[in-house]
Amino acid sequence: MKDFIRLLKRFVPPYTKYLGLHILMTILSALLTLISFASIQPILKILFKMDEMTYTVYRNFDFHFFHFSSWQEMISAFENNFYVYIHEIVQMRGGSYVLVLLGLFLIVTTILRTAAMYFSFYFMIPLRTGIVRDIRNQINDKIVSLPLSFFSEERKGDILARISGDVNEVESSVMSSLDMMFKNPILIIIYLVGMLIISWQLTIFVFVLLPVAGYIMGQIGKKLKKRSFLGQQQWGILMSQVEETLGGLRIIKAFNAENKISERFHSTNDGFRKITNRIFRRQQLAHPMSELLGTVTIAVVIWYGGSLILSNSSSIDAAGFMYYLGIFYMLINPAKELSKSVYSIQKGLASMERVDKILKAETNIKDPVHPLPIHLNEKIEYRNVCFKYHEKWVIKGVDLEIPKGKTLALVGQSGSGKSTMVDLLPRFYDVQKGQITIDGIDIRDARVQDVRSLMGIVNQEAILFNDTFFNNIAFGVKHAAFKEVEDAAKIANAHEFIIQSEKGYDTNIGDRGCKLSGGQRQRISIARAVLKNPPILILDEATSALDTESERLVQDALEKLMASRTTIVIAHRLSTIRNADMICVMHEGKIVERGIHEELLALNGYYSKLCEMQSF
Repeated sequence: MKDFIRLLKRFVPPYTKYLGLHILMTILSALLTLISFASIQPILKILFKMDEMTYTVYRNFDFHFFHFSSWQEMISAFENNFYVYIHEIVQMRGGSYVLVLLGLFLIVTTILRTAAMYFSFYFMIPLRTGIVRDIRNQINDKIVSLPLSFFSEERKGDILARISGDVNEVESSVMSSLDMMFKNPILIIIYLVGMLIISWQLTIFVFVLLPVAGYIMGQIGKKLKKRSFLGQQQWGILMSQVEETLGGLRIIKAFNAENKISERFHSTNDGFRKITNRIFRRQQLAHPMSELLGTVTIAVVIWYGGSLILSNSSSIDAAGFMYYLGIFYMLINPAKELSKSVYSIQKGLASMERVDKILKAETNIKDPVHPLPIHLNEKIEYRNVCFKYHEKWVIKGVDLEIPKGKTLALVGQSGSGKSTMVDLLPRFYDVQKGQITIDGIDIRDARVQDVRSLMGIVNQEAILFNDTFFNNIAFGVKHAAFKEVEDAAKIANAHEFIIQSEKGYDTNIGDRGCKLSGGQRQRISIARAVLKNPPILILDEATSALDTESERLVQDALEKLMASRTTIVIAHRLSTIRNADMICVMHEGKIVERGIHEELLALNGYYSKLCEMQSF
């Protein structure tokens, strides 16, 4: 329950108004229930003539509570005067007339009670839906803000499972039980107070049995939460396999691996089913357990209450006992709902733990307390830069200077550290040793957004969104004019195929640009970089996956984009970086050679071997 209270403290404060109104309506509903059931006693006494109605006025009840020495005396006075009044009406109008009045009273109070109950649900709905919305918003905002290192250690499918399955579980389990958790304790407390007023002896039994029942439910709930957590983990593994299958269908089919993938999925899915079976079976214990405990409690109350009446050892009479049983019957339903909601909440809290792995993940790429302004007027410099993933150093003491307006090319075998060098500049990762500076200012001393605003990136795989040509090119640029987008597309050699599409710049390009060829996707990403007009350009294998014709068009677009910009190029195809102002050859995290194309060939070292391999 502590976890549930912490969850409420995190998400409920913006909706305290709705919660207050919900509690107010619940209290009103419970009080009206007690009042409406109070009509049972005089009805029974009239119908069964349980006494001769020989009440005498004890004292005029004028609502001045301080006239009475105790609340029991006040209640006795009220009851005395009420029955005197009923007795007089029976004498004057007859019992049938009084029954009609009492029936109308019961109907009116029931209407008011059900209206109060409806409004208690009415005010809870904005709280429930608002909290779920806030959780989804927080997850999305956190995912956007987390560093890339977080996602390199997490399965993408598992993250998707947390956003979809786990949040849905929180919504269906925890949020749907919120009103039960607030409403039912209030009803139980008010009903117990009413029962105490009628007969404290009988109510003692309820106080004894409820903690026992609560303990039993709590123990079962803890085991349910543990198994629910395992179930959600298994669901994350299942979603990861689906995501891998969708992303690798071409390879799966090419290697005739359909049966292998199916067997792996079937095995994981069967494990998920077994865990789910155990969870649901334990969850279904809530209803029969509450039924059993409720029946035992009623049996004890009837036995003990009957004993009190038969032995005349209590002030309660038969009509009062029926009223007591009526209230107790009303108590059982919220007690059962409370027990079921405890089960449901335990299941939802297990999902919330998985969601919190995202929400509470540490963001190590942070803005400084007092950020410095940063601009590129002179140079970018790597000073003794070191970086490692886990325990393996992938960049080892690199020193590098890139003057403004020059083009630097990074070449080397796969795994030599080229992409990591580039990822350190926009602070996708932070260096562990050394520093990277722009005009002498450490990029960690400036705001992350300011550093990245200086850069445009074109990757090997064009990252596009399921949107129009216009919105993909204008991505990241506020209030881009159509003429600006069109000019950027022309520079990137994309304008012609865009205007030939069905709706021109308003044509949707599909999921990840699936309606376009590889060369077209790359030119759209180049147009996006052109529109941003950054002083620093990063090209990561921008032409390696293209055919000759597409490469020519893309290379032409890149040359236009690179004009008068500081550019860092990563390329396997050495033909694309021959004209770079400086070429750095990387090997096992170090720069082993640097110079222009002719100088490096003359060294007859790493670069020369790379050229020979490509020529071969």
